[in-house]
Amino acid sequence: MDNSLPTIYLAMFLVLLGGAALVVIRQVFKTRKVESTLSRLERKLKNERGTVEEYYELGSIYADKKLFAQAIILFQKALKASDADEQNLAPIYNALGYTYFAQEQYDLAIRQYKEALKQEPTYVTALNNLGHTYERKKLTAQALEMYEEVLKYEPNNDTAKRRAESLRKRLVISTPK
Repeated sequence: MDNSLPTIYLAMFLVLLGGAALVVIRQVFKTRKVESTLSRLERKLKNERGTVEEYYELGSIYADKKLFAQAIILFQKALKASDADEQNLAPIYNALGYTYFAQEQYDLAIRQYKEALKQEPTYVTALNNLGHTYERKKLTAQALEMYEEVLKYEPNNDTAKRRAESLRKRLVISTPK
């Protein structure tokens, strides 16, 4: 029994170490893929005009890296790309709204989310984002309305359920009796 305990600990340690190594290796490959895409798109778009999808993809990478000013420029280029007429632009307006939201430019974010919803009225992500932006601006009634709209299209949307419940409680508390 005394000899098996160190062996068990060593085996557990090796399993944990192997698991950690897999996570690290996976993250390295994911990062390399993103960086490769970033380099490829930057080179291409430096020399020629891109498509909506290319500008959107590069803008999304910049947004993930919290380079919001560059992301905004790329999302705006996506909206003006030559193939923009044939594309669903709602995700681009939504991404543009997100970049403004991340910079606490809530009015600009609201404008972009509304534009996304003009393109695609049932776009749940834009509805959730618009609700969240209204919350940040302390526009509780409008935020609740957006979350309830989400629940019409996706009754099991956890974010909308949780936020709507919280806002309903807040409205009941703040309403004078």
